Amino acid sequence: MTFPTFTSTQSEPRARGKELGTQLRRRIVANLNGYTDLFTAAGATPAQVRAWGERALDRSAAWAPWLAEEIGGIAAGAGLEHWQVAVVNARTEILAAADATGEGECSTSVVLPGGGRPPRTVQTWDWHDRLRDAPVLWELSPRPGHVVRTFTEAGALAKIGVNSAGLGVHFNMLHHDADSADLGVPVHLIARRILDEATTVAEAVDIARSATVSASTVITVVTATEAAAIEISPAGVAVVPPGPDGVLLHCNHFLDPALAAGERHATDRPSTYLRQRHLQANVEHLTGEDLTARALALLSHGPDEAPVCAHPDLTMPLNQRWETLATIGLDLPAGRLRVHRGGPCRVTESTWQTF
Repeated sequence: MTFPTFTSTQSEPRARGKELGTQLRRRIVANLNGYTDLFTAAGATPAQVRAWGERALDRSAAWAPWLAEEIGGIAAGAGLEHWQVAVVNARTEILAAADATGEGECSTSVVLPGGGRPPRTVQTWDWHDRLRDAPVLWELSPRPGHVVRTFTEAGALAKIGVNSAGLGVHFNMLHHDADSADLGVPVHLIARRILDEATTVAEAVDIARSATVSASTVITVVTATEAAAIEISPAGVAVVPPGPDGVLLHCNHFLDPALAAGERHATDRPSTYLRQRHLQANVEHLTGEDLTARALALLSHGPDEAPVCAHPDLTMPLNQRWETLATIGLDLPAGRLRVHRGGPCRVTESTWQTF
């Protein structure tokens, strides 16, 4: 089973958004409905959600007006209000504003093997099982000759991805004491601008530092020769490089010492530290050329082991049911994604979708 794909033919932001919104209308509306249920379960009222969406749209328009135009185009194509598509893009910020917590989330491994060999990357993307049909694979050209391919959620401008300049991004959520309900630029838009504009880690860092945010995330940026985990928080932006061995591992807690001092919900989410240790213990297998072997190196189930490969507990409320919805590797030389629908425990050589 594969994820749906869409290739934009429009180059102007609003037209590109409208084309996407028209073609993926059903999925975008379903994604919005799924998040509305999650926000309600977290205690947010409809009025709060609308106000947060409008605030996120205002902050986005001030920071990157062309991306706000694209959001408006998606809304027009999908038959939604602009603020509703902004809500989909600002779901991380709204969940932080509502103080939603949980055990799930993602585990990322990036290895720079050196010797002119391409980076070896893989990550799990864990999210609520209620939203297992949200992901789409989207190809677009923000400018002539520059192609972006992203694994994202229907209606969201980007998440994990690669560009034709040879740069890719992985994506993990973080939580910090400085996270607030004063909605800032959505972190998904930061990922999109990095994919649209950056060709180096330094350029990606500059883009991240230019945004005023209200929620925390780490965007791990990788090129043929360099990588860094860009930890983004209202308290600041930190850049975590690989170790001397070229290995960079990241789960859902801050690695920068200064930002780690404000780590939020750490005692409620201990699996992030267990997952980090599991990745470190399996580094030898995460450095290999074969993506299937790297994905299988992530394989671990809870509760007695680090739950890198998550399966939902259907006895829990919908906002506490976590599932590994995708396993993803970046193929930077080819400018493509390799995506498996589900967790590492079901990965085989034949289950990879190439995009």
